[in-house]
Amino acid sequence: MNPPDLRIRRVAIDTWRENVAYLHRDCPVVRASGFQALSKVTVHANGTTISAVLNVVDDERIVQACELGLSEDAFARMNVPEGHAAHVAPAEPPASIGALHRKIGGERLSRDDLHAIVRDIAQARYSKIELAAFVVATNGYDLDRDEVLHLTEAMIAAGRRLDWQHQVRGGPVVDKHCIGGIPGNRTSMLVVPIVTAHGMLCPKTSSRAITSPAGTADTMEVLAEVELPFERLTQIVRDTNGCLVWGGRAGLSPADDILISVERPLAIDSPGQMVASILSKKIAAGSTHLVLDIPVGPTAKVRSMPAAQQLRKLFEYVADRLGLHLEVVITDGSQPIGSGIGPVLEARDVMRVLRNDPAAPADLRDKSLRLAGRVIEFDPDVRGGDGWRIARDILESGRALAQMNALIDAQGRRLQPPALGEMTHEVIAPADGAVSAIDNLQLARIARLAGAPQVIGAGVDLLRKQGDAVQAGQPLYRIHACYAADLGFSRDLAARDSGYTVAATTRPS
Repeated sequence: MNPPDLRIRRVAIDTWRENVAYLHRDCPVVRASGFQALSKVTVHANGTTISAVLNVVDDERIVQACELGLSEDAFARMNVPEGHAAHVAPAEPPASIGALHRKIGGERLSRDDLHAIVRDIAQARYSKIELAAFVVATNGYDLDRDEVLHLTEAMIAAGRRLDWQHQVRGGPVVDKHCIGGIPGNRTSMLVVPIVTAHGMLCPKTSSRAITSPAGTADTMEVLAEVELPFERLTQIVRDTNGCLVWGGRAGLSPADDILISVERPLAIDSPGQMVASILSKKIAAGSTHLVLDIPVGPTAKVRSMPAAQQLRKLFEYVADRLGLHLEVVITDGSQPIGSGIGPVLEARDVMRVLRNDPAAPADLRDKSLRLAGRVIEFDPDVRGGDGWRIARDILESGRALAQMNALIDAQGRRLQPPALGEMTHEVIAPADGAVSAIDNLQLARIARLAGAPQVIGAGVDLLRKQGDAVQAGQPLYRIHACYAADLGFSRDLAARDSGYTVAATTRPS
């Protein structure tokens, strides 16, 4: 006997990349099938089938007994109007669930195992609980280098892939990426306009922030649209040589975006998953040459030079076998880069550098020129060592600013950029001395509690950096928030630990 048809109802709940179905406890399907909360079900409508996690509700204002509620993600995947007939059935476990259980048990997975897991993840067959199990089971260095290679291959295979060779005619398609962990490190938004102004192709696709107060996509969104469909993204790159967009809308490495939705609340960014995430998106975007920034510092993701070299070797192993030319640059990660932490503040710093503003943060400018120079040296017509000079000339001449404006206009300029949060609190120096250390992790936590990146105008404006002299009572940084509760949360955390160490200066006798 076929299950009875139910009428689809859109339940306006954002379940963050998880399909959720809602059935009333008195629904005949629930009573007949014995469905329980968190059961896996399949939903069928108009020739489309999705897997979903079931929530059972008791309030008819959410769904009635004759209705099937769908979360925002599930409703979008079904792509049918409200009121359309649908039916539900118990779901079979994902085909790859056995491989997941073996990984939880500590076994090494084969290429076929990892491809099967990633296919099921990309097709939303895993619940958040199962995704979390996979993320935890592969945390640390629990994936060997061949497993990381196979995971990267699988992520590429599960999505769309761009091909620019007809445009560059055998030349390099370049990109630059940082592994993250350093607040304010928005060098990509300077490297891309510089290298594309030089004439190189740089289709920069970025993720949203995972554990930081802003990612490149979050910050670029202050200035322009970043959620662009595949066809529009490709046309923008053809017209301007580059882009600065979120890769998820274009369907590049979609399994990675689903995994990120679990990594973010768990605050997990394991080496193997990091390598697979970064390299899969670069290769899917059509890049052939990549400069990778690995910052090292006491409160960075990578704390020591031996750890940086271990991570470097893993990146190089996978990139080499996938035909990606990779150059790793190990940089200073001892403190935030630039003056702002949070989307609006970081966009301000980027535009100040592009405008050659005297207030532009020198460390952001200098690091961006160094990285842009390395990318420019992928150009076969540029001699080794000349890249930095070429990058500096492009920036100082205003060509980089003009190129950035072209990119912004092509992607869709924001006519009214979001404002900086008007609610503020200054964190002051406890004593006379000099700033001897800044805790990247603590400053990131404070900025996130202020609301960043979800609240785009929230963040932390740094007024002092390492080595700066301060007097007791002078401000070290200013917290910006848009909501009183957020300001209170971040202010309380800063009161417990400001993230700054001020050391007394000794006077010569």
